[in-house]
Amino acid sequence: MRRTVRPLTGAALAVAAAALAVAPAYGASAGDLEVSPASVVPGGQVTVRTAACGDGGAATGDADAVGAGFLSLAPGPDEQDASGRFRVPPSAQPGTYEITATCTGSGHRVTGDLVVTLTAGNRQVQPRGSVKTGVGGALGTDPVQTAGGVAALAVAAAGGTWLLHRRARGDGI
Repeated sequence: MRRTVRPLTGAALAVAAAALAVAPAYGASAGDLEVSPASVVPGGQVTVRTAACGDGGAATGDADAVGAGFLSLAPGPDEQDASGRFRVPPSAQPGTYEITATCTGSGHRVTGDLVVTLTAGNRQVQPRGSVKTGVGGALGTDPVQTAGGVAALAVAAAGGTWLLHRRARGDGI
């Protein structure tokens, strides 16, 4: 019995390994949609291209995962591939996003990955805007309000000092 189990176990492992090796060939549609550039900073422009729709085929693209909405992919005058462009919103967060396209005639769906980063080549993108903490800033943008606040603090400090001085002399409050 032991001699029979080992060959069957080995055969089962070989079949499982072959199934895993073949599975990506049928399920891998990630390479069917070319995303260029593959890595972009917020606010950058992206081109998507696919040959999966056939010669002269068109497609509808979906870049809503990154916040860019829908786009049309159409073949160019000298191209057989359908291509389209979209702009990544400046508010996009860093991460990997799936971009999809569905062929108009056949309904064939293809996908590709877009990576949003905060660095472009060798330069780093500086953050813009203010931090939303819910507390407000120490100094406002209005100089009159700032001067009024400083004056109120100075009057309060002078009054407190005067009251402490009177108390120390014994005059009372």
